[in-house]
Amino acid sequence: IEPVAGEENQYICYVAYPLDLFEEGSVTNMFTSIVGNVFGFKALRALRLEDLRIPVAYIKTFQGPPHGIQVERDKLNKYGRPLLGCTIKPKLGLSAKNYGRACYECLRGGLDFTKDDEN
Repeated sequence: IEPVAGEENQYICYVAYPLDLFEEGSVTNMFTSIVGNVFGFKALRALRLEDLRIPVAYIKTFQGPPHGIQVERDKLNKYGRPLLGCTIKPKLGLSAKNYGRACYECLRGGLDFTKDDEN
């Protein structure tokens, strides 16, 4: 941990994880392990991930998606722009009716998809 020059109460922290912690070929596992819910910790007033370096040996374990972005664009009939989506967390107190309404409003407002982030 190093203090940020000229900034009070700001620090840079360098973290290195052993590759054995991560499931081979799983981008989801890697990011969940690194970031998880750390950005939601109340004790942290501000946090930013500035750099992520992934060893080539680990990158080579990624298989890639089962199909390309073109398949998704064809399903949605959306081309020439980024696809936009959001994650809705019904466990935070949404009833089924309100969850459906949240999804409807997101899609009506212009998002291309929503994702349920609960198990």
